[in-house]
Amino acid sequence: MKYLVIDFGNTNKKLAIFDGKKLLSMAQFPSVSVALLREFTAIHREIDYGILSSVAPYPDAIRQFLSKNYRLYELDEHTPLPIINRYRTKTTLGKDRLAAAVAGASRFPGKNVLVINAGTCITYDFVNDRNEYLGGAISPGLVMRFNALHTFTGKLPLVSFRNAMILTGKNTEDSILAGVLTGAMAEIEGIADRYRQKYQDLQLLLSGGDYKYFDKRLKISIFALPNIVIHGLQQILEFNVNKAK
Repeated sequence: MKYLVIDFGNTNKKLAIFDGKKLLSMAQFPSVSVALLREFTAIHREIDYGILSSVAPYPDAIRQFLSKNYRLYELDEHTPLPIINRYRTKTTLGKDRLAAAVAGASRFPGKNVLVINAGTCITYDFVNDRNEYLGGAISPGLVMRFNALHTFTGKLPLVSFRNAMILTGKNTEDSILAGVLTGAMAEIEGIADRYRQKYQDLQLLLSGGDYKYFDKRLKISIFALPNIVIHGLQQILEFNVNKAK
């Protein structure tokens, strides 16, 4: 069975097509229109089901197109999930965080799992060994940290990211790079260590658009799973399709 998965994030919009759990096609765009959706799905006419997750408003024409052509699920706080959601304010929980937690729990069933998603924000989402999502943490992502240093100071420049690991900056630009990158790494390692002290047999998953900057540098054992939100949305859709049968 083929599924259409749509993730409208803060920065990018992702479209994906799955055959069961197998990812067949995925593309990323700065914006999405009905015409683009038609083009993307044109070679997969046998798609019956779709799921849409969005953290921002989108044109009603897109919803109308999807509802007309597919059995559409829109992820919200009422959508049935393959995990138990213990978050206290479900209406304020980011859909990307929820989907990432689902994917993490699916990857390591019966384990304590911390999903670290390094994107616009760096998010930490924890699912325990009883398949319960308990919540996590949110902190600024790399680009947000660079922008904050420039915006909220009088003289610090806006530094463009470059793939360099600097501990001691010998000029202002390198000092900013050192602070942002080394600081973010120390944050991730520190939070992961605190979870490990509290929860036995903890599995760590890293994803997000900036995961590649951390993957080989972190001094912790961690699994990389790119596009974790897309995979989590597929699993939520499949769960609901099977539940409805």
